[in-house]
Formats: sequence, structure tokens, C-alpha cells
Amino acid sequence: MTKSFSPTIDLAQKLIERPSVTPEDHGCQALIAERLEKIGFTIHHLPFGEVQNLWAVHGDQKPLFVYAGHTDVVPTGNLSDWTSPPFTPSIRDGYLYGRGAADMKGSIAAMVTAAERFIKENPKHIGSIAFLITSDEEGPAKNGTAKVMEHLKKEGTKIDYCLVGEPSSHLKLGDTLKIGRRGSCNCTLKILGKQGHVAYPEKANNPIHTAVLALAELTGIEWDKATPTFPATSFQISNIQSGTGATNVIPGSLDCKFNFRFNPDTNPDHLIERIETVLRSQGLNYELHCETTSRPFLTESGKLLSSCIQAVEEIVGITPTPSTIGGTSDGRYIAPTGAEVIELGPNNHTIHCVDESVNIEELDSLSKVFERILQILLSNQKINR
Repeated sequence: MTKSFSPTIDLAQKLIERPSVTPEDHGCQALIAERLEKIGFTIHHLPFGEVQNLWAVHGDQKPLFVYAGHTDVVPTGNLSDWTSPPFTPSIRDGYLYGRGAADMKGSIAAMVTAAERFIKENPKHIGSIAFLITSDEEGPAKNGTAKVMEHLKKEGTKIDYCLVGEPSSHLKLGDTLKIGRRGSCNCTLKILGKQGHVAYPEKANNPIHTAVLALAELTGIEWDKATPTFPATSFQISNIQSGTGATNVIPGSLDCKFNFRFNPDTNPDHLIERIETVLRSQGLNYELHCETTSRPFLTESGKLLSSCIQAVEEIVGITPTPSTIGGTSDGRYIAPTGAEVIELGPNNHTIHCVDESVNIEELDSLSKVFERILQILLSNQKINR
């Protein structure tokens, strides 16, 4: 006899089956919209370029609570490395395996089933519930949540609470939730030299030799101090390329890419100024281009944070630790509008990895946590569990 699973696990499997490698959606949002429409949500499909976006709303009053997530996933890598095919969901030893299981189709399934149960019990709930789902979070993130937020601003829609289902948990469901993220600044640096023969270095200018001193100095800088809520700004070199491939040719240039993750007390323009001070002090001939792709955000207090903590304590039995570590998320586009933004989701141990997985019991518990947050914020019922 085939074992039956909960509606949350069943929906998660159906979403994993769709090979929605960014920016593809492959019908995930249509499936989500179909489920939400059945319980009274008004559906808006908002495609921008090749990116699919879904905005679904239940109710027309304030406050507006939003579940935010993405249906796109990262590429699978070498298929032969997977124990089971990445887009064929497999349940083994209490875990659901498949690309997107943790990041973040499992969370989306938990959100949908939480909303289904809550609306069944509270058809005339306080405020409004919405889903903001994109297929452009793992990619350039240009035509996804950023564009939807521009659309909502033009429509006069303002989000009060936004729960992003990113996999925030570290060891156990709910042990960590993200109350903010650092900003990100990407830079490309070209060091210009003069190509020549390695036997005649006096006739050339080796950009590798001139770059290493400057890069070593940059890696040793303490850019700022950690704050009570944010780590110190980090500087990481991600790529260095130079040379013609020959062993007897001094290259004419060196290309380098690096990234800053900076906290709210740091201005990225000041970081760039410090880089240029170092480059000039080394007498380098260079070209530098930097782009701030996201700004820091923080929800240090508020009803959403207290509701998330209460829900995790009641359902899971632990008190979550607020954190701002990790990469960026689409919360960066939502928080600047004044919304309270919290990220809460499953264990992040296998995200972007081969054999990505999520514990099915924890995923069912996550759906209950998501439902409890709705009860706390949008229901007059006194709930005892």
C-alpha cells in the first residue's frame, strides 16, 4: 500500500516535479494560483520579461500580511551525483529529496496549506492575506520581486507584514529566524600593465606583481566593527584572471572581482573610496566599477517578529534566535517600503547542494507555525494548543 502524506508534503512534491531552474517557473505558479483561487484569493499574474510573478490577495482591509517566496531553483549540477533524480521527489528516511525541497518549494507548500486551513476557520478574518511569488530570486532578480514592488507602489498597495519563507533554520526548525540582511556591493577591477617576454621584464609591466600587494592590503583592512545585530563588513575576492596561457608571456592586464557584505552603519561609497586610496597608493593603472545590488534592512521589533517567536515557541517548543547572517533575499525589496520583514523557513543545511532535502515532519510543523502566525495577527480567536 502506498503511504499517504499530508497536504503540505503532497504539494511540495508536485512543485518539485516541475523543473523550474531560474528564471523558469514551469507551471508552479499556476498550481499555486489554482489552490489559492479555490479559497477565495483574487489572482494577478504579473510577468515581466521572461519572469513569472504571482500576486494573490484575500481580503481588502488593513493590515496586509504577505507570504513571499520564489518558485525558481538553482541548477542541479551533475545529475549522476544525485542519489535520486532532482526533479523526481523522493521520500527516504523521513526526508523529502529534490531540488527546491528546502529552497524554497517546501516553504511555499507550507504557506499555501497554512492559508487554506486558516481561511477555512476564519473566512472573515481581520485584514488581508497575500502571496508574492516570483521565479527570479535565484537569478539576476531584476524582473521579479523588485518589479512587483514597483507595481504595488503604483497601485497604492502597502505591505504591513511580510514573512519570507527562506530556509533560515540552522540545526532544528525555528532555531533561527532572519530579522535582516547585510547589503551587497559587487566590484570588478582591471589592473593594466604591459605585455612582454618573461626574459625581459624590464621591457614589460607585470600587472600580477603590482596587483598582489594592493590585494593583500585590501584583504587586511578592518572595514568597520560588528554591531549588536550585524557582523562586521566583509571583503571577499571571488575571481582573479590573468595571463595568455603561455609560461613565457608577461600578461598585459589582470581582472579581479570582489564583493562587500556591509552593515547599515557603513556607506558603500566610503568602501569604494578606501579601495581607490589603496590602488592609488600602490601607483596602479586601473579601472574600477562597483554596483550596490542591495541595501541592508532590519526588523528589530514589531508585531510580526513577536508573532513569529510566539508561534515557534508554541508549535516547536524552542525560542528562535534572531540573526542577520547569510546572503541576500527578496526581503531587500520589501523592507524599504516600511514593511516589517522576517525570514522563517526550514533547515538550510542542504540548500543549493546535491541531494537537497527537507525533514517532512519539520515541514508539516512549519505549516502549523505559518498558520499560527496568521491566527495571532489576523484573528480574534483565542487559540489554545
